[in-house]
Order: sequence, then structure tokens, then C-alpha cells
Amino acid sequence: MKVIDYNGVGFWSVDAVLKRYTEYVRVFRIAEPRELTPFAYSTGDSKWIYSVMDRVIEGIEAGDLGCAELGVEFIQTNDSFAFGKIIKSNVARALRRTTLTEAQEERIRRRVVEMLETGYLPREFRQYAKLARKLGLREFQPRIRQLAELSSDVWVQRYCAYFAQYAPH
Repeated sequence: MKVIDYNGVGFWSVDAVLKRYTEYVRVFRIAEPRELTPFAYSTGDSKWIYSVMDRVIEGIEAGDLGCAELGVEFIQTNDSFAFGKIIKSNVARALRRTTLTEAQEERIRRRVVEMLETGYLPREFRQYAKLARKLGLREFQPRIRQLAELSSDVWVQRYCAYFAQYAPH
């Protein structure tokens, strides 16, 4: 049987994600852990295993802090994944709609500002910017203003202006 697995390897393999989620269930004292087995589809002699992050996104939207922790880790990585732009955008969108811990919020803020500083602004950064807008970037505003003055990158300047206008709190 031909197996097409859209999951990552190593730190982002299904087993590694499930292992970390089990730890987060303990840390966040989640009473009812979610089933994070990835969707699979078989036909004839082929089997497709879809990204476990689709299930994690469902958990984030349901308010599961363990899934939110996995989501924050996911947007913190620069690794490439099958359908990565779509999945990372969906993770950021789900994180925007849920309640996060202060530590998770701070990690997201730092990630967004670091991406801005390095000029690494992939397509999913648009959703990251909306998430940062919701969280606010008050303590990073001096860095953002300085970056806007120093950068010649049009997109960096555009996002700096966006954050100055919409994420000052």
C-alpha cells in the first residue's frame, strides 16, 4: 500500500506531537484530553494521512490550552510543511479566537516582532499580524518605530505602520 503522509518529521511527527500534547494535558490539567489522531483516507492501494495540526486547530478553537501550546510552537518554527502556509494561517486564526495564557501571548508577540526584525514575512504573517493586533504590542512599540525608520523593506514598513496604528495597547 502506498502511504502519503502530510505530517512533519522529528519534532513535528505525529508521535512527537501526541507525546507533547500528553505532557501539556498534565501541565494545564486538562480534564478531557482531545483525540488528536490525524484524519486518514484510503482508496484502493493508497492511503493519505493528513496533518495532525488539523486536529490541533479544532482543539484550539474549542479552547484546549494544550492544543494552543502546540499552535504557538507551530507558528514559532520556520520549518516547511506540506500545506504549511495554509495550516500556519489557520493556526494563527484559531489562536486569535481563543483565550491564551500570558506566557503564550508573550511568545507570540516576540515571534511576530522577531519575524519583522529579520524581514521574514511569509504569506501567513498576515494572520500573525492580526493575532498580534488582538494581543497588543505595547512594550514592543519602541522597537517597531525604530525598525520602521531603519528598514528599507516595503513590507516591513507597512507592517510597522499597521502595528503602530492598530496594536498600540
